[in-house]
Amino acid sequence: MQQITKYIILFFLLPAFANFAQQPTTNQNKFRQLGYELPTPNVYRTASGAPGHEYWQQRADYSMNITLDEENNRIYGEETITYYNNSPDELSYLWLQLDQNIRQKDSDSKKTSTSSLGEQESAGSLNRLFYDFDGGFKIDWVKDAQQKQLPYYIKGTNMRIDLTEVLKPSKSVTFKVKWWYNINDRIKLGGRSGYEYFEDDNNSIYTIAQFFPRMCVYNDVDGWQHRQFLGRGEFTLTFGNYEVFLTVPADHLVAATGTLKNVKEILSPSHYQQYEYAKNSGEFTIIATQEEATEREKTKRTDTKTWHFAAENVRDFAFATSRKFIWDAMSVPLSDGRKVMAMSMYPKEANPLWEKFSTKAVAHTIKWYSHYTFDYPYPVAWSVHGDQIGMEYPMISFNFGKPEKDGTYSERTKYGMIGVIIHEVGHNYFPMIVNSDERQWTWMDEGLNTFLQYLTEQQWERDYPSRRGPAHKIVDYMKGDKSRISPIMTNSESIFQFGNNAYGKPATALNILRETVLGRELFDYAFKTYARRWMFKHPSPADFFRTMEDASGVDLDWFWRGWFYTTDHADQAITNVKWLQLNTENPEIENDFLQARIDAELKPVSSLRNETITQTQDEIDTTLRDFYTDYNPLQTTKLDKQEYQEYYNSLSQEEKDLLEANYNFYELTIENIGDLLMPVIIQFEFTDGSTHLAHLPAEIWRFDHKKITKVFPFEKEVVQITLDPFLEIADTDISNNFFPQKNQLNKFELFKRRQRRGMQGSENPMQRNQRLLELEKE
Repeated sequence: MQQITKYIILFFLLPAFANFAQQPTTNQNKFRQLGYELPTPNVYRTASGAPGHEYWQQRADYSMNITLDEENNRIYGEETITYYNNSPDELSYLWLQLDQNIRQKDSDSKKTSTSSLGEQESAGSLNRLFYDFDGGFKIDWVKDAQQKQLPYYIKGTNMRIDLTEVLKPSKSVTFKVKWWYNINDRIKLGGRSGYEYFEDDNNSIYTIAQFFPRMCVYNDVDGWQHRQFLGRGEFTLTFGNYEVFLTVPADHLVAATGTLKNVKEILSPSHYQQYEYAKNSGEFTIIATQEEATEREKTKRTDTKTWHFAAENVRDFAFATSRKFIWDAMSVPLSDGRKVMAMSMYPKEANPLWEKFSTKAVAHTIKWYSHYTFDYPYPVAWSVHGDQIGMEYPMISFNFGKPEKDGTYSERTKYGMIGVIIHEVGHNYFPMIVNSDERQWTWMDEGLNTFLQYLTEQQWERDYPSRRGPAHKIVDYMKGDKSRISPIMTNSESIFQFGNNAYGKPATALNILRETVLGRELFDYAFKTYARRWMFKHPSPADFFRTMEDASGVDLDWFWRGWFYTTDHADQAITNVKWLQLNTENPEIENDFLQARIDAELKPVSSLRNETITQTQDEIDTTLRDFYTDYNPLQTTKLDKQEYQEYYNSLSQEEKDLLEANYNFYELTIENIGDLLMPVIIQFEFTDGSTHLAHLPAEIWRFDHKKITKVFPFEKEVVQITLDPFLEIADTDISNNFFPQKNQLNKFELFKRRQRRGMQGSENPMQRNQRLLELEKE
């Protein structure tokens, strides 16, 4: 076992001097302020991170008539958009998003995606190479309020409409668009929306989004945000009011953004009664049962019904429709006295998993996200089943999670489903309400939301197996090949390792900021301040960074730079420890100490073998002996004691107290191998089993970001020193975090790894338990 080396400190104090290396021409200090990186504050966005006194944002109201053609899997639509110019600028044209155009045969998404073939390929992956699906918007016409044709130009996933008159500040313009498009088979072709076909009963579930031409954002940061949609960077949208009429087969049930305005006319008496009971009682209620859904699946009605939904101050609209749907609901009370309807729709194939967990997970999400940010402002929150998908829209989300055909499911399926529901419902807060630019900065919605997902999951079940959030879960990514890692502050379409970069790393950074850098109370106040400042507004990264500093009162520029602007990783190491005690000058104590040290020294091999010498010359001829032959400089004499007493009497009382306390001083040398600046957290374990935790702020690295030394005095002796004992800083190599070094036992497997139970394609634990019960009956 490695031993701590003990030294003696001379009993006098020396002044401490810091040696400063000459600074390079360009300031590379990791604690320099975020000057050039952040935009200059102005009347629209302040230096504190709050909206300025002249902050503005545009508004777009929509009135739509949408028809689902189930036989041909098509959407037909006609919309009227009223666009309000609240900017100080004159606009001669408008830009709209046509996100369905990503499915055109010649789309930039298809052209720019790379591909390769392995030794084995599935038919599905090969079929996608041919891509003969006739996707994309088919625009019939664009007209102004007087029904006159407006010129327009389509470039990829965007459309420019040229106005006949300049749209001046504080004015609005109304125009109309008519279109249709073919709905994609989401299972075969992928995508965030589309239909899922169930061959057994010849029915489909439609989860429909990005189904209408939508206004691009025009703001003070970028002007028009009209970057092409290539598939990753999601949607940047303008707030407004929606009036939507959805015409679908009469035996369908529909979930959508907003409030159902013709609820009494559209629902059967029994469904309406159950709906009202769920809304008022607060109890979990099944509105449309599985038995009813099974009956509806047997026949297909050809007549239609029109569902009327209205939503205020939302940035988007989505819906789901199917005759396969089971529908359940419960109300969620909020601190402001309102009740929110948490609801789910799902097919029989999703039970019993969905009936047991979905709506209750929605309610749980609303409760805890409201706790950490603001009360959920909308009247409803939907979770709709969609296989192989997790996607969010205002008040509605599409979520995966399907049990085996026998009704059992693995832990991975269970927690994956609960996690995706929490995540997608949580997106109502970021970015549906705190409306960041997803097309540019994925981390501002995915990262912040994943962080809150982690907090909410931990409130669901003790030791919930969260995928992301705790620092140690990002280690493998952080220590990886830097050529395949991007800084968080990278455009959404250009990120390497999308999930780790946009979800995992920012969520981990925020968790570290909360637990280790600021502390929970300070962080929670600052984070809530940001959320409330930017409700129903368009924040930028600078607004987030500045608000967190402004509300916490802590300079965090070093943290933002390291975690968000670089690919540095954390790796702190204890490279040296000196154990020192004050030299008491007492010969009885110090001579014994020196003798013990000499006795403990390793003996050279020659000295050990020389012990076999029969007689040395001075043993043969004793006249060679003199005073020094048997002299022992460590023997304490009466004179030594007298001199010590004179020395002791000359000391002040403060100096005497220090000597008698017999402190142990431990000088630690810690190196920052990974370059990412983080606080230094050290745990000392003493001989009596007690511990002491030292928390050193990251500013300890400000004069030398590679190596520091720090002295710790203790009355007790230390037996173990551990860096980052609670895995707080995402240290990528904890093997160098111990002194003395700890040996870690690893095991290897014989021949091959057994497939773990609960993984896809293997027997899940519920199925195994059923076999066990059957075996015990025998």
